[in-house]
Amino acid sequence: MDEIQKKLGIIGKSKEMRDLTDIIMQVAPSDITVLIYGESGVGKEVIARAIHKASKRADKELLSLNCGAIPESLLESELFGHNKGSFTGAIESRKGYFELADNGTLFLDEIGEMPLSTQVKFLRVLETKEFMRIGAEKTTKVDVRLIAATNKNLQYLVDEKRFREDLYFRLKAVMLEIPPLRKRKQDIPELAEHFIKIYCENNQRPLVQLTTDALDLLYEYPWPGNVRELKNSVETAIALSRSDLLTADSFRNLLKTEERPASVNLPVRLNKTADEVERDFIYRALFELKKDIIELKDMVSKLSENGVFGAETAVHHHHSNGEERDELNLDKVEKEMIVRAMEKAGGNKRMAALYLNMSERTLYRKLEKLGL
Repeated sequence: MDEIQKKLGIIGKSKEMRDLTDIIMQVAPSDITVLIYGESGVGKEVIARAIHKASKRADKELLSLNCGAIPESLLESELFGHNKGSFTGAIESRKGYFELADNGTLFLDEIGEMPLSTQVKFLRVLETKEFMRIGAEKTTKVDVRLIAATNKNLQYLVDEKRFREDLYFRLKAVMLEIPPLRKRKQDIPELAEHFIKIYCENNQRPLVQLTTDALDLLYEYPWPGNVRELKNSVETAIALSRSDLLTADSFRNLLKTEERPASVNLPVRLNKTADEVERDFIYRALFELKKDIIELKDMVSKLSENGVFGAETAVHHHHSNGEERDELNLDKVEKEMIVRAMEKAGGNKRMAALYLNMSERTLYRKLEKLGL
């Protein structure tokens, strides 16, 4: 099993990852559509690549497209292509992802973000293996293996009439669920070592080692951002370290733990250039921003789950005299979160969307709604 996992690029000795590898080996050889479900940051694209590597199409291309990162008006053209002159700005004919992935595999992430109008055409391709470019008069046939992924509850989106039921049934024929990192903690040491090795190789740094107290801290932490958060934490810890050892202190200020002080003083190290000191401050500032945004998002999510989030909603507290007082206007919280991200990203919407862990399309909608 270890050799198979290594070949497929799957890291982790936990029972969950071994079971997942077994299922991948069963479904990969056929052309059946696979839906990968898991929280943000669990590594859905890693599993998609593993399916492709174990399939009969392994020598062909795997193309990836994030449906949430493409503006609604452009997604159809990205998927199906367009002919010259088919719409304003179509100065030349262009193949879409389905055509480019012919004989290979197409991985569509954030499938829940696909607009209903595109879902109709998408379902048709799945069923007939043919589609029509925008502005074309005849259909194009393709042979594509499709893998889709989502961190959303698609059944909920179906109930809300935001996702087609027939498409959902078609996609969920084979559904692989990737467990969050907090449910497979025994994979943490191997993942951390892998990220250390890759980072040090890419940055021509001597290999650093994790101390026992660092591993204990990583093991105890709940990892709300999953494998992606572990990777970011390891890379930042190495970048800030002037030693070949990563200790618990290397991570303590980077993780969103309850015991964390409100403000973090950057330790002053001797014999450092002004550039190195400045770079350390920038790294820490970026991590602080990320932490703030995660906390604000968590707060908005929790209040949303309790049914109190709306366009003009505030949280009300009843006092003994019967009057109500607004404690928190959630629009203000969200606006503050977005403004902060846009400032730190220097106005770059794509980078701001990454900071906020939301699709660019969602960010555009929110900017418009909040009048930013």
